[in-house]
Amino acid sequence: MFETAFTIEWGDCDEAGIVFYPNYFYWLDCTYQRWLRRHGLSQRELRRRFNSVTPLVNVAAQFIGPARYDDELVVRAEVAEWRERRFRIDYKLSVGNVQVAGGFEQRAWASLTDTGELRGANVPPEFRELLK
Repeated sequence: MFETAFTIEWGDCDEAGIVFYPNYFYWLDCTYQRWLRRHGLSQRELRRRFNSVTPLVNVAAQFIGPARYDDELVVRAEVAEWRERRFRIDYKLSVGNVQVAGGFEQRAWASLTDTGELRGANVPPEFRELLK
């Protein structure tokens, strides 16, 4: 389980004064990137250490209630499923004790070839251990 928070800014909101929905997808990705950094990783470090990246292959969100300007949005993430070449991260987004959204990202593990192409590969056990 990983947790982080974002302060909702004016520019994150639509004309109704609530968060504009694409921002939730941005915050899901930011949460994943922060989680990697917590474990000494980043996209550059994944490339250097594993010669791999973790592209999105599926993402979804469910919007339960509004989040507004100046709210603190808390995002909790956990790996819900490990597969040989993919993993799924489930997210819960809350303001105070009220859940306002939920979602998931399914990411693949892809190695970089000498020509720069991506090839599906098995998720290394070392990476799995880091996200526990």
